Amino acid sequence: MQSRYRGVSDPDQAWVLRELIHYLSGDSSGVAGFEDMGKDWVSVRTAAHDGILRQGDPRARQVAERWEQFTEYLCLSLSQELGRNVISLRARKQTATARLDELEKSLTTAGALQTEIHVPDAIGDLQIRADLKSRQTSISVDIMAPTEGRPKSRIGWLLRQLPETWPDLRIEVWYPYVRESTPSTLEQARAKPEDLLCQADVKRDPRSFTVTLSRPMGQKRGRAEGSFVRETREQTVTFYRDLVQNMKAWQARPPQIRTEVPDVDDSGPPSPPDLLPLTPADRMLPRLTGGDASDGDTADRFATRPSEETPLQGSIQGSVLSKTDPAEPDTTPATMGNPTVPDPPWATS
Repeated sequence: MQSRYRGVSDPDQAWVLRELIHYLSGDSSGVAGFEDMGKDWVSVRTAAHDGILRQGDPRARQVAERWEQFTEYLCLSLSQELGRNVISLRARKQTATARLDELEKSLTTAGALQTEIHVPDAIGDLQIRADLKSRQTSISVDIMAPTEGRPKSRIGWLLRQLPETWPDLRIEVWYPYVRESTPSTLEQARAKPEDLLCQADVKRDPRSFTVTLSRPMGQKRGRAEGSFVRETREQTVTFYRDLVQNMKAWQARPPQIRTEVPDVDDSGPPSPPDLLPLTPADRMLPRLTGGDASDGDTADRFATRPSEETPLQGSIQGSVLSKTDPAEPDTTPATMGNPTVPDPPWATS
């Protein structure tokens, strides 16, 4: 990690570090890494497969110890590949002896060995299970389901992130208040995603997903091709490289501030105010000629001459529109019709 990711500023020290790494990587150094599962691995694997392995067998204890060493070897391998500190998860305050007792019990009762590896900033922890009865090695990861959208849309979010290279990839959907998961393979889920919906209630939202890759277990000892150590390590690295590191956890959309849109008035431009009707001439106030006339004088003038027919400015009579002179009496006879148009003969008969 120091040489590949962090680097060494001094050229001489960098050269010494590279030579040390090259020496330790050779088989003759004796520190090349984890060798195998021990001399009792084949016999324990066979006994677990046949169901005759009993608790208290010293061989089971030895295999449990080798499994713990193999777990640390996987963590170191991933740390070397990623440049981050990868660790194996343990129960809080669990001692090494208690951990070995738990592994031995799982090996003798269920015929399986399992561990959990934490990679920083990954979408989930890697769960490795070696089933000696079925001779299958499974690597899985738990993924939290989205919290928005319809159930089928949340399942589609997961399917879009899974690679096409593994059609036998197993998918399990977990629903709240349901003990059993809804399983399917990747190939079947892409063809019919509705098969992953909850059978009891298709509208129930999924809680989480479990994606598992299973492969036949390596049978040979040592680190050669086909051995348990080499096959399990390659399966773990491939599962992380091709699937886990490319997946992104669901992130809800942040709340948005609403923008107030002003109301648009579709009634058009405001219309001009209606024209007021003309005031009759006999009710219009006269314009005062003197600037010092008081309101009392004006009232007296109108009170003493209520019937005077003096034409006022602004009236029709006495204006340029009148036919007669305002000083002369109007001799035009009163007619019922239009004064400018003579009445028809039948109107006077």
